Amino acid sequence: MDINEEIENEGGIWALEQKIDQPMDEEAGRLKNMYREKKFSVILLLRLAFQSLGVVYGDLGTSPLYVFYNTFPKGIDDPEDIVGALSLIIYSLTLVPLIKYVFIVCRANDNGQGGTFALYSLLCRHAKVNTIPNQHRTDEELTTYSRNTIYKQSFAAKTKRWLEAHAFKKNALLILVLVGTCMVIGDGILTPAISVLSASGGIKINHPGMSNDIVVLVAVIILLGLFSLQHYGPDKVGWLFAPIVLLWFLLIGGIGIFNICKHDKGVLRAFSPLYIFHYFKRRGIHGWISLGGIMLSITGTEALFADLSHFPVSAIQLAFTVVVFPCLLLAYCGQAAYLMKNKEHVYDAFYRSIPDRIYWPMFIVATLAAIVASQATISATFSIIKQANALGCFPRVKVVHTSKKFLGQIYVPDINWILMVLCIAVTVGFKNQSQIGNAYGTAVVVVMVVTTFLMTFVMLLVWRCHWILVLIFSGLSLLIECTYFSSVLFKLNQGGWVPLVIAGVFLLVMYIWHYGTVKRYEFEMHSKISMAWILGLGPSLGLVRVPGIGLVYTELASGVPHIFSHLITNLPAIHSVVVFVCVKYLPVYTVPEDERFLVKRIGPKNYHMFRCVARYGYKDVHKKDDEFEKKLFDNLYMFIRLESMMEGCSDSEDYSIYGSEQHTANENDTLSSVGNSIVGVSSSHTEVDEMEFVISCRGAGVVHIMGNTVVTARKGSRFYKRISIDYIYAFLRKVCREHSAIFNVPHETLLNVGQVFYV
Repeated sequence: MDINEEIENEGGIWALEQKIDQPMDEEAGRLKNMYREKKFSVILLLRLAFQSLGVVYGDLGTSPLYVFYNTFPKGIDDPEDIVGALSLIIYSLTLVPLIKYVFIVCRANDNGQGGTFALYSLLCRHAKVNTIPNQHRTDEELTTYSRNTIYKQSFAAKTKRWLEAHAFKKNALLILVLVGTCMVIGDGILTPAISVLSASGGIKINHPGMSNDIVVLVAVIILLGLFSLQHYGPDKVGWLFAPIVLLWFLLIGGIGIFNICKHDKGVLRAFSPLYIFHYFKRRGIHGWISLGGIMLSITGTEALFADLSHFPVSAIQLAFTVVVFPCLLLAYCGQAAYLMKNKEHVYDAFYRSIPDRIYWPMFIVATLAAIVASQATISATFSIIKQANALGCFPRVKVVHTSKKFLGQIYVPDINWILMVLCIAVTVGFKNQSQIGNAYGTAVVVVMVVTTFLMTFVMLLVWRCHWILVLIFSGLSLLIECTYFSSVLFKLNQGGWVPLVIAGVFLLVMYIWHYGTVKRYEFEMHSKISMAWILGLGPSLGLVRVPGIGLVYTELASGVPHIFSHLITNLPAIHSVVVFVCVKYLPVYTVPEDERFLVKRIGPKNYHMFRCVARYGYKDVHKKDDEFEKKLFDNLYMFIRLESMMEGCSDSEDYSIYGSEQHTANENDTLSSVGNSIVGVSSSHTEVDEMEFVISCRGAGVVHIMGNTVVTARKGSRFYKRISIDYIYAFLRKVCREHSAIFNVPHETLLNVGQVFYV
């Protein structure tokens, strides 16, 4: 095999550059580690830990507003029940947020990115579980494509083979991820509702005769303001978040110490787990049901992992162990001490336990903390919607970047207004914390269960832990979470059904969209054009080649799409230069700019046909169209220069002949025979001549050619398939953003090519 054939097998400009200038292994390793290992000074780590309070811990920190009320919605019969409930809260906070999430789950981040899709991306890199098979071996050479070696005889290899064996398992894993994602979206609806409503309830304490409708009205006004200001982004007021949340934690911790000293130091005996046993023995089934309220003490834990992206794990761990965890324990112990002497105040225990002198300042801080907590979950919802969109699991929606400094700060207008309407509907519909708390608990526990299942695979495939350690982690996690889930099931008719309905609707939308996306890709793959047919048409492709460049957008990273044959059989002319552009997302959080584009030639030089694959991670942003186009042509020019340099090193021009990486044996044979007959009559353009030719064609005009594919269910399909494809998917395609809008393609340079296929 000569050097040109080797380059063809590698494919693309990135491989071409590697052939010219091979980096040393040590240097290559250092480049990869740039994206994974960062050392922080003590001062910087403290500053990052301080900033993380406002972004990561707002939701978890506002839980004391409503936990005891939801634990004892019918009042407290025995003061000892308070000690038992406090003991459950203490060990729930210790086992779930502290041990499981902060010290274990947060380490399973994807180069700093957290959430269910980050875990899924890790798994997709270590096993072939991606349902859209559009990856190529060159993708694995990315500096951000970190992946561990799995030995064939290891338990990890057996798990990998088991996952890859059947499409059913891949789909089951995807559905599991989508369920977790949908519950996070439900969290984005319920967190603002319960946090703001609970904080607003403080205005009733000194006015017992005030109607609850006034509290609801105040909460609705705050929520309207919160969602209406989302388009500005948190960047402009984000610097206030950390001081507000830090002040909140210090105040609730200080008030907790005050109440412990003033009312009952005996509540500290709750640190003995023995009181949990006495609690269940005394209360029986009612104690079991009350776990739904206890679980609200750990809400926000899943948001902790989802909001991981801007801070190192060490900063998250430092903030939690030094500030968050001790202050929350003091706050709950203080409320419990107050309730030991004032058990009739359980309905508004938080505000009743505040000393009179600082009541109104505390009310203001509580309201601000509730707003910060709501903002964190809304931002996490926007982020996870974008990730789902990038991985083909959500309809295309407009994404606005609200900050030039932080690319992770985004605003999704359509989702924002949907969240606002649903959040206000929940607040007005339930009007009390208890039912919203039941709904909130359902959403949170389902996300935790999903995370546990995904972590099981991550520990086996990515970390390659011993199966006994994996069994211990998964068993203990599921024991705790399923216990909470069984309690939540008792409250389905008291509001717990809300997140299930919301998640069900979003799951239906996401799965149908993904199903349609997969079928469209399969259609493109099965109907792509043979290169022998293209070569048989000759350099003119059987048409008039007019000056200009045609950018043909396709979902295929290899092969010539069916849309091209549809185009040239219906039009009498085609552009002098044709570039097939594929924009695809990889299971990595980002693709470095200098590795984003892969360029290669299709056919002989005188055909002037190229392929360009633009690769993005799920956190990457699309630049404006003119910048995207400029980078595309810059890489095309670089490819032409590098190809010319490589031809100078070889006496063969076979590289310029081959078009696609994936052909059958017969196609390859045909391609070789046709190609060899063409080499002798190939154009004798030099590099400079071809460069000038492409530049002159670009000056003549660039046309963006996009396919407008209509997906229809076959005749005789089952009724649910017809409803899913002909109605739901068709409606989603109609209301979602067009590709031309995403790339900001001007209408005067856009050419849509329609085609229909049946599934």
